[in-house]
Amino acid sequence: MSNIAQIQSLLGADADPLLNHKAKVSRDVIHVPSPTIVDSAFGPSDRSPQVMRSLQAMFGNGRLANTGYLSILPVDQGIEHSAGASFAKNPAYFDGENIVKLAIEGGCNAVATTFGVLSSVSRRYAHRIPMMVKINHNELMTYPNKFDQVMFGSVRDAWNLGACAVGATIYFGSDNSTRQIVEVARAFEEAHSLGMATVLWCYIRNNAFKTGGKDYHTSADLTGQANHLGVTIKADIIKQKLPDLNGGFAALNSGDSSYGKLDKRMYSDLCSDHPIDLCRYQVLNCYCGRAGLINSGGASGSNDLAEAVKTAVINKRAGGMGLISGRKAFQKPMAEGVQLLNAIQDVYLCPEVTIA
Repeated sequence: MSNIAQIQSLLGADADPLLNHKAKVSRDVIHVPSPTIVDSAFGPSDRSPQVMRSLQAMFGNGRLANTGYLSILPVDQGIEHSAGASFAKNPAYFDGENIVKLAIEGGCNAVATTFGVLSSVSRRYAHRIPMMVKINHNELMTYPNKFDQVMFGSVRDAWNLGACAVGATIYFGSDNSTRQIVEVARAFEEAHSLGMATVLWCYIRNNAFKTGGKDYHTSADLTGQANHLGVTIKADIIKQKLPDLNGGFAALNSGDSSYGKLDKRMYSDLCSDHPIDLCRYQVLNCYCGRAGLINSGGASGSNDLAEAVKTAVINKRAGGMGLISGRKAFQKPMAEGVQLLNAIQDVYLCPEVTIA
């Protein structure tokens, strides 16, 4: 079975509407990933030669090397979701070395994980795969739990580990987002000064965003604005959840409430309800793709392979730069995790899956 036939088989009834959709906003206005993406997207910027080298280290590694796309294995769940809850399905991953091994065996461009994991194995692996240190976390031990991200180490610590990039999360919309924006902006400035690339998890967190029976934490307009703020504080790459609805700003400006700013053309001229258009709006907010959009793979479920391939198709056709998928891969035996990572990568290697 050919690569495109396998992809079509996994997409099932979604194959035609996803593979043949014409985007609302033309691909001509975005910076499409290509083998020269480091030069074309970052070359005109103020990124130093050292930062360009770090970016190229990631883009030049793994099965997607020199395609302009990224497949990253992220495992910070030992902190973010508790180690027991995250690794009970596969206790081998309590040992962080297996996280790095999975990224290597799975042909990933890079591995993104915690200070603890990388400090325990960096001397063995820093020269074998590009490493990204996730420098802040929601520790989830404070009672009651709250929406906050706190620093677990310094940028210089990450540099000393041999990392070529740092990653951080901001909970945009949360009570603590203003402090997080300032902290991460300063951290990214230091990372760039040391020659490291920067990746920002642009997540939305506020209970008020659940309204009218809908959860707008994954709406294209709210996540798109979070992306725009993330690029503004010099994230080279944006990590974002795949949008599955729209109209967050409109919903939060109904009745007597007022929130943010909107223009109805956001919904009529720049987007539709099609998943590729929703994702294209996220790319637009990444300065038309000058900063890459990588979507998260989501939680592990009953049909992970098909869901991962579907997400990859949407991201690629929207003009995104790849996937950062963790739980779907590490909560399985390693061979199955490698298979899933390779299936994601096959979407980006398949010339028949085009930019919409």
